[in-house]
Amino acid sequence: MTSTTVPARATRTDQPAGTADAVTAHTLLNCLIREVSAPEHQATVDGDHLLIRLPRRDLLLRARLRRVSMIGAHRFHGPVERLDDGTWAAVGWRELAGYVRDELELRTGVLNSEFVEQVADSHETIRTALEHRAGGMPRQDLYLASEQSLVYGHRFHPTPKARTGDPADWLAYGPETGARLRLRHLAVRRRLVQEEGDVSALDALCPSTEPGFVALPVHPWQFRLLGRHERLRAAMAAGDVVDGGVSGPEWVPTASVRTLYQCGADTFLKFSLNVRLTNCVRKHASYELSGAVALNRLVQPVMAGLAERFPGSALLAEPGYRTLAGDTMLLEGFGVIVRSGLRDHLRPGVTPLLAAAVADEYPTSAAHVSHLLARGDGDVLRWWDAYLGLLLPPVLAAYFDHGVVLEPHLQNVVVAVHPDGTPAQMLFRDLEGTKLLARPHERALAALPEDVRGPLTYDAERGWNRVAYCLLVNHVAEVLGALADLDPAREPALWGLVRDHLGACARAAGHPPRLRALLSGVPLPAKANLLLRWSRRADRHATYVPLTSPLGADFPREVHL
Repeated sequence: MTSTTVPARATRTDQPAGTADAVTAHTLLNCLIREVSAPEHQATVDGDHLLIRLPRRDLLLRARLRRVSMIGAHRFHGPVERLDDGTWAAVGWRELAGYVRDELELRTGVLNSEFVEQVADSHETIRTALEHRAGGMPRQDLYLASEQSLVYGHRFHPTPKARTGDPADWLAYGPETGARLRLRHLAVRRRLVQEEGDVSALDALCPSTEPGFVALPVHPWQFRLLGRHERLRAAMAAGDVVDGGVSGPEWVPTASVRTLYQCGADTFLKFSLNVRLTNCVRKHASYELSGAVALNRLVQPVMAGLAERFPGSALLAEPGYRTLAGDTMLLEGFGVIVRSGLRDHLRPGVTPLLAAAVADEYPTSAAHVSHLLARGDGDVLRWWDAYLGLLLPPVLAAYFDHGVVLEPHLQNVVVAVHPDGTPAQMLFRDLEGTKLLARPHERALAALPEDVRGPLTYDAERGWNRVAYCLLVNHVAEVLGALADLDPAREPALWGLVRDHLGACARAAGHPPRLRALLSGVPLPAKANLLLRWSRRADRHATYVPLTSPLGADFPREVHL
């Protein structure tokens, strides 16, 4: 297939457009290498460049290396280039997206006419956010700044900031711009309300003044998206739903966009949004609403026990939800899940920070690990040892001892640090990705409705792939990468500490086969976000590609350019 290309143009990476161009190109390259080129042995280090061949397009690309990674998660600098009649020519991000599209089409036999425009949409979101932030961000504490700092998104997702909707809405409601918003308040006649679990936090936040009615807070953006729905308009005309307008205290969009935090109440509310972020439309399916309450009931006792074994760990509870009953679109569209806040879990004097901000390749907040190390003695290995000691044991014990599959990727973990920047606690959040292994929870799962039971259940292999990916590839490897950026020579020692901690976890768990295999150096499972986006399937259909592991005892501890 012949690609339609746009001539490359020179850009300044110190300006929003230039930075968006460079980051978009490097992110595409990350995905291409991990999921296609490296598994097909079409990528190699050549001096200070990485060479990538697209055999089906008969193209040779290269990118200058800023740092080589032991697991192939390299850092790049400057433009991507292609070899053209013996001369290297710069390739713009859109042209590169076209090359990736063509290679994937020839590789899969599948056409995806949306792909390049989704990359373009992600690029535009980054550019717009950078332009907005250049004018200054609101003063806020370190935690909120970390939640709102993820301008560039996932390093291994081809369209990390792709979003549907009016760009003006993203300025008003997106975390990257420092947005603040007030909720829309509906009063709903009790018989039209569906709820489960403990929703007392909702009544405390927005009590209804109408006898026989219940308060239902709604994300103002979602109200605009669903406000013309026929059933809703009919209920409002009949007086069964009363629109109280936008009012109350300000809420802060967190990194997930649809989850909002209210500082005064120390409460999170997770709303539905009928917009697509990266892969999925972010609304609550009905089974997810019931599933959150069921999981909270089943998992909280496990996590309470783990908190006693591993002080400093905790799971933020999701005790209940409320929504409109009846119509499926309204039930799923107006569902709101209550999530507990941070204060009850935090030790005195510590500061919570989003883990993704700590690990960001392009730091935009004071939460980055470089700033944390600068607060103390700068001992990288001591800091990393403390971090791993808090993160690894509870997640692995949850899986091996209790059959609970946590999803500790960077956006689902809040790290609390001491005043000197050293890690003190790990708080896990978001039950949407938490699952139960079928065999150890057979009786509890059997008591749930099938439409709830199925999505909550993983077999052992699927559960292990999810834990290993989120814990080791998405989280550990990315924080380690940020540390290695500060001193590349330390990367082997950083991976050595990971191996030491995994060995200790293996001994504590009785040397289960999966951990023995991990310590023997079997490949790590890396989620195939590029191939998933290409196939246009939901996250639950994600597959994994093997990633060279540095955890084996015989893995070379030196990196040669």
